[in-house]
Amino acid sequence: MLVQYASVGILFLGAIFFACAALVVSRLLQTRNPYKEKCSTYECGMPPMGNAWVRFKPSYFLTGLIFLLFDVEMMFLLPWALGFGDMGLAALIEMFVFIVILTAGLAYAWKEGVLKWH
Repeated sequence: MLVQYASVGILFLGAIFFACAALVVSRLLQTRNPYKEKCSTYECGMPPMGNAWVRFKPSYFLTGLIFLLFDVEMMFLLPWALGFGDMGLAALIEMFVFIVILTAGLAYAWKEGVLKWH
């Protein structure tokens, strides 16, 4: 049992060593020539304009939350699908109710205009 932990520990130490070695070699080989343009903020090849504290529309954040909602749904749906054969009809009904609730949430968001970008 201890041998298995030792092999994992050796792999862990090797990964840390190679990561640190890459950082050290990069630091030793890099050229240091900072100048004004190099140290300025890069924004798609154009000089930055205005303040960085720009307000975003709330629909941007709501769309992100809806994405997370359905991402979490997939996290629950995959294990359920893999073990469905052993669960029976009750699990099928429960998942159907779960999907109906999520679909109702998507329909509500669609009705409220959260998914529109204009």
